[in-house]
Amino acid sequence: MAPSVAVIGGGIGGLAAALALLRVGCDVTVYEQAERFGEIGAGIQISPNASRLLHRLGLGPAMDRWGVRPLGVHQRRWDDGRTLQRAPLGPEIEARFGAPYYHFHRGDLAALLARALPAGRAHAGHRLVGLDEKGARVVARFANGGTAEADLLIGADGIHSKVRALAFGPEKPRFTGCIAWRGLVPADRIAPLDIEVASHNWMGPGAHCVHYWVSAGRLMNVVCIVERGAWTGESWTDRGDVADVLARYEGWHPTVRGLIRAFPETFIWALHDRAPLPAWTTGRVALLGDACHPMLPMMAQGAAQAIEDGAALAALLAAMPDDVPGALRRYEEIRKPRATRLQEASAANRTRFHLADGPDQEKRDAAMAASGDRSPDAMAWLYAHDAAEVAAGR
Repeated sequence: MAPSVAVIGGGIGGLAAALALLRVGCDVTVYEQAERFGEIGAGIQISPNASRLLHRLGLGPAMDRWGVRPLGVHQRRWDDGRTLQRAPLGPEIEARFGAPYYHFHRGDLAALLARALPAGRAHAGHRLVGLDEKGARVVARFANGGTAEADLLIGADGIHSKVRALAFGPEKPRFTGCIAWRGLVPADRIAPLDIEVASHNWMGPGAHCVHYWVSAGRLMNVVCIVERGAWTGESWTDRGDVADVLARYEGWHPTVRGLIRAFPETFIWALHDRAPLPAWTTGRVALLGDACHPMLPMMAQGAAQAIEDGAALAALLAAMPDDVPGALRRYEEIRKPRATRLQEASAANRTRFHLADGPDQEKRDAAMAASGDRSPDAMAWLYAHDAAEVAAGR
């Protein structure tokens, strides 16, 4: 008999995990501390390694309504706009890897995942305050006085995970020294810029800027990340000043500055991460997504890896329904090396994207032009991966 599962955290990772677990017959309930479900923030990229898993859950039509399929990724120089590298993300990628590449607004993706859950499977307003393992069961206690009991508990509650703190002890994220401003720009405000439907990355001294279309092309998601920021707040709802962003990007290409000028508003947050955790599971408790492997956004894989986690857990619990602790240990063994590799690659890209003009930058530019490190061949290790199939031993 498939186990019962309590998922703590109703973001993209928790909702995707719940859907994957329901598909293999688990009795799943999601508990979210906020008073309503929904993601704030801006854009995310869903590459084929994650989109194939969501399509398998029957979400393809909804994803096509709300997502944007970029034609490529365009990496450019900060001042003159010179192309350093272009690579396909459109039909070529879908044909090669059997699933499309998408850009989403976080809220749009979270909403379509939430709508796919059967009624009664998700409860908002449940802030976790305690958990206990009692034999073959885990009991979660919430601030509202409620409790939940299940065969296992999954912590999908983000970088400040309460599940992680309760199960493994308190630990603070590390401030990376980078800060980010984000803006969502309506399409009509930037029509004269005539921006291609692609992922754009402008690299410069101590900073970079990424932008792409979201919300079925109605909005442009823009994220400006800089080194040596003094801001340390992590909230995605702290308001910034557009004038500050423009000042920091003085001298950058007119397209970058035009996007920033078009911000209706901007929000600022500090980028944090963690060293790879020594363990993701204990007994009948497992962590997922940012709760166990938060990473900088420079590989655009945070949400995708959380989706992979959920698919792997579902496959393992389907294969080992009578050995939940064993399935969780196997989940950690399978998933940890891949997530750690992506954490390290994201950190390395931070350095690479922010090189000061000079010999190191010139070597980087030459290497990018020569190597095609975003080509389909170079990205096969990432995009061809099927987390569910790997976990099932196929």
